[in-house]
Amino acid sequence: MRILFALALLAAPAMAQDAPSFDPAPVLACLDSDAAPDSCAGLAANACMEGEGGSSTVGMGFCLGAERDWWDDRLNTAYGKVMTRAEAGDAELDSLDAAGPRQAGALRDMQRAWIAFRDAACEYEATRWGGGTGAGPAAAQCALTLTARQANQLDGYLREGPEMARLLHHADHARLCRDFRWQYPARLNMADQCLAHAADRVAIIDHDGAPHPVTFAALAAMTDALAHALGADRGDRIGILRTQSSWTAAAHLAVWKSAAISVPLFKLFGPDALDLRLRDAGISTVITDTQGRRMLAPFPHLRVIVPEDGLSDAGPFATRDTGPEDPAVIIYTSGTTGTPKGALHGHRMLTGHLPGVEMSHDLLGQPSDVIWTPADWAWIGGLFDVAMPGLALGVPVVATPMAKFDPHAVAGLIRDCGIRNVFLPPTALRMLKVAGVRLPGLRSVASGGETLGAPMLDWGREAFGLQINEFYGQTECNMVASGSGAMFLARPGAIGRAVPGFDLAVIDAQGRPTDAEGDIAIRRGAGSMMLEYWRNPQATAAKFRGDWLVTGDRGVIRDGHVQFVGRDDDVITSAGYRIGPSEVEDCLLRHPAVAQVAVVGKPCALRTEIVKAYVVLRPGHEPSPDLAADLQAHARSRSAAHSYPREIAFLDALPMTVTGKVMRRALRDLDLAEETTR
Repeated sequence: MRILFALALLAAPAMAQDAPSFDPAPVLACLDSDAAPDSCAGLAANACMEGEGGSSTVGMGFCLGAERDWWDDRLNTAYGKVMTRAEAGDAELDSLDAAGPRQAGALRDMQRAWIAFRDAACEYEATRWGGGTGAGPAAAQCALTLTARQANQLDGYLREGPEMARLLHHADHARLCRDFRWQYPARLNMADQCLAHAADRVAIIDHDGAPHPVTFAALAAMTDALAHALGADRGDRIGILRTQSSWTAAAHLAVWKSAAISVPLFKLFGPDALDLRLRDAGISTVITDTQGRRMLAPFPHLRVIVPEDGLSDAGPFATRDTGPEDPAVIIYTSGTTGTPKGALHGHRMLTGHLPGVEMSHDLLGQPSDVIWTPADWAWIGGLFDVAMPGLALGVPVVATPMAKFDPHAVAGLIRDCGIRNVFLPPTALRMLKVAGVRLPGLRSVASGGETLGAPMLDWGREAFGLQINEFYGQTECNMVASGSGAMFLARPGAIGRAVPGFDLAVIDAQGRPTDAEGDIAIRRGAGSMMLEYWRNPQATAAKFRGDWLVTGDRGVIRDGHVQFVGRDDDVITSAGYRIGPSEVEDCLLRHPAVAQVAVVGKPCALRTEIVKAYVVLRPGHEPSPDLAADLQAHARSRSAAHSYPREIAFLDALPMTVTGKVMRRALRDLDLAEETTR
């Protein structure tokens, strides 16, 4: 099943109507061009009325009513593009230079065109149902129509800045959250979701020095050959020890077609880390490459399959029947809070990711979209935030075995493959910033794993010409909150708003939603929520507080935006104050000498804890007591006197998990070791 977020969520209740007879191609071309939006509106209206053989408003309304879903999608997308340009040109709008009035005018034109379309559709619906603007099932749709009064106020909103203009669009997010319901067919298999596209369409672009497109027909043949070679039984756990490539995607698809369970394994794991996962999951077969075969030499009991060695062509492989709750994949947590646990997910997992992925990429699935991430496909971020959603949506996915992130190589990769959408973890963004690399021409940039803060968001607008959309989730339940430049402005320190379909809340110790700081939690029933921890019922039970899956992160919700405070064990208590590390880190990152920073609490007999900052410096700066004092003064003057770092230590690099998250626990252990040796 393929969910198109832009269509499935923006639509009013479906009604049986005949499709319009006009050719939409010229209108599509107009909307995708830089033409004035009102000219596109006029072109569409004329084509529509000609197709219906008349020129009445009701005729136009019939045309629009028949394809209202389609028009909502196209007009909202075009409107989002105009808003993105307006936000990227904040300075121009303020100074009223040549670009500013053009963008403001385009926004006004788009609003007027949108209003005309929606009003015509509502008038048709009223006529269809016997009169009265509140008549018929379309009443809710018409109630959301932008009013002429709002259009007249647009000039005032623009004078007050793009954030006020965004108020005209905020209702869409609220409506999506209100109306969305998870619906799964009885038979659901993620492999079928990913392969249900035209045979000659590009599925994956392998890049190892040069781009090599792989069509869906080729990917399907690779998948079937692997499925035959596996000979897996239902429920078998199959390890996949590979980097990004079309064969890696085919390996997962082959396992899912077999009704078996794939277990992604990371190529940078040592023998102990591999052994832990192999034993815990009960894996007896691993699909890998030549390098992985050498890594698996200490495990002679394993059956190892390397598809590059050659597979026999046994013809198509019939997908075995599976349902939404049937197990499909075990993804191990990264171990930031203890021993890695295997999160077992069902075949609804991919469907559960689509709304958040599309939202974080400003409606992913536009005609020119091509998506890539440097995140390895052995983790949920690479596999289910990019690779599989891209396939499910028919968006070409770039796969490249990038052993080490090279900011300058990234620019070449984007150019070679025509990449338009990227998921860049915070560490990758910081490396691009330090290297001074800018990446123009992208349509969307998403990031997740840690909050970015105002300096990085500001830099992103300069480097990319658009808003970085932060998203939030974890292995157990992913893509639950997101930013979206097509819907609302980002707020520094926030991780976005709840993704439609996710009941996201901050709860207290009794499991009750609260307006104060509390635990970020997701109510049971979310599409991307795990079935359980693999063979660990105690840990599964401990993860929930009543009906809520507790993330272990602390936060507060303000005006619908989820403000991240820190992990439950990262929040610092100093002299009676509760201090979130992200706010202090955000402040220190504004200092020109700071490349990276992590803040932890250090035990203190007087204050319970003090704030300690571990700093990685930019090239050209050297550690010194004077620089430490300057950083303290910077934080104290710009943040707060109670939260500035009373101690600063300089490191060559911060300890990171394999997924690029700062290991604060390792920094606290470093403090403990220093105290012990004194």
